[in-house]
Amino acid sequence: MSKTTPIVTIFGGSGFVGRYIAHRMARAGWRVRVAVRRPNEAMYVKPYGDVGQVEPILCNIRDEASTRRAIAGADAVVNCVGILQETKFQSFEDVHVDAADLIARLSAEADVSKLIHISALGADADSDSVYSETKAEGDALVLQAMPHAVILRPSVMFGTEDRFFNRMAEFSRLSPVMPVFGADTKFQPVYVNDIAVAVETAITDDIAGGIYELGGPEVASLHDLTKGAMEVAGRRRILLDVPFWSARMTAWSFEMIEKMTGGLVPAMLTRDQIKMLRVDNVVSEGANGFAELGIEPTAMESVLDGYLYHYRAYGQYTAITESGKKPN
Repeated sequence: MSKTTPIVTIFGGSGFVGRYIAHRMARAGWRVRVAVRRPNEAMYVKPYGDVGQVEPILCNIRDEASTRRAIAGADAVVNCVGILQETKFQSFEDVHVDAADLIARLSAEADVSKLIHISALGADADSDSVYSETKAEGDALVLQAMPHAVILRPSVMFGTEDRFFNRMAEFSRLSPVMPVFGADTKFQPVYVNDIAVAVETAITDDIAGGIYELGGPEVASLHDLTKGAMEVAGRRRILLDVPFWSARMTAWSFEMIEKMTGGLVPAMLTRDQIKMLRVDNVVSEGANGFAELGIEPTAMESVLDGYLYHYRAYGQYTAITESGKKPN
């Protein structure tokens, strides 16, 4: 790589969305630093580019010195670090607020030309959910430090490694009944690679700073999304819509199990997530989004079959196996 090749530092670049961003930026010819706590566990990103083009580097976003080193010399910085639930080691305040603020301030000090911050659709300073509240607080601090930063707020993301449709399909293997918490809540699922394209566009094109809400072309209730996932996975299951009062009790039980096991058994559902499920997760009317970035979002039906097929009874051979069982 040339010494004049631009450099992008991706915090959390080995995670679900981060690896897609790293891949796209490498293909665009950038040198990519994947800033993670355990570089030895992120070596799978190295083949995304030529030899030495994509490098995992040691960084703890709660440590100013290592964060500063990760940013030094970078032309662009992407922060896609986030957690879905708190642990005894990480809180929403630590990750969504303090880390976001630190990365933005150090990027401003280093005269980084582009900062892209991955937030979440539904971020709201007045939300009852701590997750949503801290996401909004972090967004505000990022724009305070770097007013020209681009903040992307995606709805729930889907893709090969997702924890949304994969979790539904995995649970369907265990029980003939599928509980659906927040069944009527609407989502606008977005393909993870479309988020990576949005990041690349924000870095390489002349895109105005500010907040962009990103949702896919389809809006559906959680009940219908679960039903659709079961159909793609070839699983016939009874969908049980769980009322919120029961969902809160279930989440509390999961949290108690996690606490009693010292975190060895993580909660499958939390009370904070139940609060989030009370609000539709769709793009606001009039918000900047994919259209302003010049991107056509990908439909779910063109992607889901490509990775949920292995939950079928015979995997990729299900169709031909069932066809062979039919009498001539």
